[in-house]
Amino acid sequence: MDALSALSSIGGYRAVLEAATKLPKFFPLLTTAAGTVRPSNVLILGAGVAGLQAIATAKRLGAIVSATDVRPATKEQVESLGGAFIAVEDEEFAAAQTSGGYAREMSPEYQKKQAALIAQTIAKQDIVICTALIPGRPAPELISNAMVKSMKPGSVIVDLAVEAGGNCAASRPGKVIVKHGVKIVGHANVPGRIADDASRLFSRNLLSFLTPMIDSETGTLNIDYDDEIIAGTLVTRDGAVVHEAIRQAEPKPAKAPAEIQEHVDGNG
Repeated sequence: MDALSALSSIGGYRAVLEAATKLPKFFPLLTTAAGTVRPSNVLILGAGVAGLQAIATAKRLGAIVSATDVRPATKEQVESLGGAFIAVEDEEFAAAQTSGGYAREMSPEYQKKQAALIAQTIAKQDIVICTALIPGRPAPELISNAMVKSMKPGSVIVDLAVEAGGNCAASRPGKVIVKHGVKIVGHANVPGRIADDASRLFSRNLLSFLTPMIDSETGTLNIDYDDEIIAGTLVTRDGAVVHEAIRQAEPKPAKAPAEIQEHVDGNG
């Protein structure tokens, strides 16, 4: 029933194909009569569903793949797919995952240390694929303009987080740009570029979500508010916001200035 996972998997796969078509190099190691072609280096930022699929796809194409994420649990997953795991592994890193499996927002101190590590790594890469997202918040900026400048001309960045603000400072929603000789791909709705499977998987997600809410005998809506899935997705009920994450994110109403408040009160 996880629509996000289904479509993120498509996004990660397609991101690698987009990068492969724009990189002026082979992905795999090739030995030919004309000489040896060295394999491409691919770095994946964020090892969630999209990132893991990107790792697997890049490895199948023969690239040397590394990945980074702030969640400790992803280290084993990255390595199981043949990728090298890169992260600042300190005490904050050990507690960087929510109970739901998503990444927490890291402290400025950790972000600074992680940025320094990424800066050292990114200069050696042919391709960087950005997938890092934080639910309910803008995407963290992981690639600065200085990092883009440090990459080799002809390198490619694919920013899957561009619609949430982007992991790359230079990416632009819906555009492919070239900066410092680096191609930066900011396609919107990347899963939609594999429309057949994306539509099939998403429609199945919707059917699986709605079916338990409909009485099989009468065909009428019958919502069980104690059901875990309903409780986790219900936003409002009886005129009130009931979803805890949204309640916490709601802005508090601003107080009217004293003179305006008196005027309102005085006129009933």
